[in-house]
Amino acid sequence: MNTIQNKYYFQALDNFPYNMEETIVALNYALSYEKNADCLCLLARVYSEILNDYETAKEYFEEAMSINIHSLNLYPYFIDCLLWNDDYKEAKKLINFALTVKGIDKAVILNKKSLLLEYQKKYKKALNMINNARLHTYNSNFMTYLESREKQIKLKKKSNEKSK
Repeated sequence: MNTIQNKYYFQALDNFPYNMEETIVALNYALSYEKNADCLCLLARVYSEILNDYETAKEYFEEAMSINIHSLNLYPYFIDCLLWNDDYKEAKKLINFALTVKGIDKAVILNKKSLLLEYQKKYKKALNMINNARLHTYNSNFMTYLESREKQIKLKKKSNEKSK
């Protein structure tokens, strides 16, 4: 990205998700210079997180990946989009690929894998994945988050066992 494009991208990022009008205006300016993975990822997030238009979001995420497959920012958001759209097979493939990308935050991606397993009601495997994510966590805030996820999964597991 060039300096002017960076300026508009950061404006869009700064306004997201609180001021969507300014976000879109800045993103349109940024994308008018050239398409790049970060801008397309943010546009995909608008479609996924704000508009709940997962199919359009997937198209933008895929375009971002085609531009820069090593863009570390897009994987967690793309995985969320796939999970929200019940595209579990695609999510699994993307998670497995993301874990091979150099520099990726493995704890975040392993947490996404635990989410996938939780969505599929595979609670024991989800708990194992949380433990695996802990091994790759070097941030006390994320460790706390994983602990709360573990409690949540255990409650679901207990409820699921009672209902059987």
